[in-house]
Amino acid sequence: MNRQQQTLVLSPYAALYDIVVPKDNMLRQINELVDFAFIYEELKVKYCLDNGRNAIDPIRMFKYLLLKAIFELSDVDIVERSKYDLSFKYFLGMAPEESVIDPSSLTKFRKIRLKDINLLDMLIGKTVALAIEQNILKSNVIIVDATHTKARYNQKSPQDILQDRARKVRKAVYTMDESIKAKMPAKNTTSVLEDEIEYCQKLVVFIETESGIAQVPKILEPLNLLKETVADDVEQLRLTADPDARVGHKSADSSFFGYKTHLAMTEERIITAAVITTGEKNDGKQLQTLIEKSKGAGMQVKTVIGDTAYSEKGNLSYTKNNGIELVAKLNPLITQGGRKNEDEFLFNKDAGMYVCPAGHMAIHKARQGKKGVGKNQVDTYYFDVGKRCPLQEGCYKEGANSKSYSVSMKSEEHSAQMAFQETEYFKKKSKGRYKIEAKNSELKHGHGYDVATSSGLLGMEMQGAMAIFAVNLKRILKLKD
Repeated sequence: MNRQQQTLVLSPYAALYDIVVPKDNMLRQINELVDFAFIYEELKVKYCLDNGRNAIDPIRMFKYLLLKAIFELSDVDIVERSKYDLSFKYFLGMAPEESVIDPSSLTKFRKIRLKDINLLDMLIGKTVALAIEQNILKSNVIIVDATHTKARYNQKSPQDILQDRARKVRKAVYTMDESIKAKMPAKNTTSVLEDEIEYCQKLVVFIETESGIAQVPKILEPLNLLKETVADDVEQLRLTADPDARVGHKSADSSFFGYKTHLAMTEERIITAAVITTGEKNDGKQLQTLIEKSKGAGMQVKTVIGDTAYSEKGNLSYTKNNGIELVAKLNPLITQGGRKNEDEFLFNKDAGMYVCPAGHMAIHKARQGKKGVGKNQVDTYYFDVGKRCPLQEGCYKEGANSKSYSVSMKSEEHSAQMAFQETEYFKKKSKGRYKIEAKNSELKHGHGYDVATSSGLLGMEMQGAMAIFAVNLKRILKLKD
């Protein structure tokens, strides 16, 4: 693997780049900002230096994947565009007249060269170091949140997936020429997967042989996706689901099948850490890892902003012990006090006792549970067993030895956090949380992060690494300007 390979090939047409790729072109700016030589260092063990023909330059291959993340295109379409888009060729270190790679090389590069490399942490670390070097990252605050990505192979049947992709191809064709509908291959009417695959193959052949129509970009992209599904993904389709993906919940009544990306981001909107998990994982459990990864990337963390998912007791203790402010509201259940029938049992503050729905006051109370930091305790209020009660049915059993009502006490951590979240400082800081929601939206709608591009957790981590690297570089360029 020769470092000189990345040097631009001498070409009589090289001067074209100075004419057609302006100084403010994003790809030119990324080339000038980032020294991609780190790719050689990271991948040197993956290449044989003294045997066989020279491999395609790894920096060029990596840049192809970065272009995919920036422009949200398939392998076939990103290579096709690099044939004629001179800004792409300039970015890739190619001469204007140089031939492009075969798209299948990108699959091999992902599976063989990038295997067993912690790409996610490495690329985030590179951009954080770059932001610090450019004097852009000055904040000691991180905002945390999780965003979900649907599995590529979801809970639909294989036939449903094929039908959906074929439908998108037909729809694109009909917007160009509705009269072609009569010539289309007859749709499959059976429930046999092989018949559906055969129909899709006929549809692809028909559109590709129909004069000129397959070359229109709005048809070519859904067509390439259908071809890729039929040719490469049939084996995965038979599995009917991504084996690593899991069902997660966005709210009490909505769910998704896929993965979660847990993010930490500075107030300058630079992502400093990410943890990619299956969809069912709890957000709050990732906080400590996000903080430690952010520190490992070179960030000083003094304050963390998040939603109620991050205010669990373990996180309150961890942040307190590490001198970090946690700007995350407590779960309402904690702030209200954990007790049943809150509207029926009323607290008499003068007597310091609870009064039951029948109007009877407790006669004494006892505290249960271990005392100390981090220990939840319960106050139990006891009522007179001898008193007859008109509301006995459904409240306590006849002949019971005791009648009691319990209220869980707040731990010291909870009490301190309750006081903190009432301060003006807390309320002002928590308003910054919207920034990470905007970043999640950018990843999903600008970089294809709403759906996984491959199957499995490792594939999701690679997709996350490239997408986050891309958005961080774009943000650094914007802040530099």
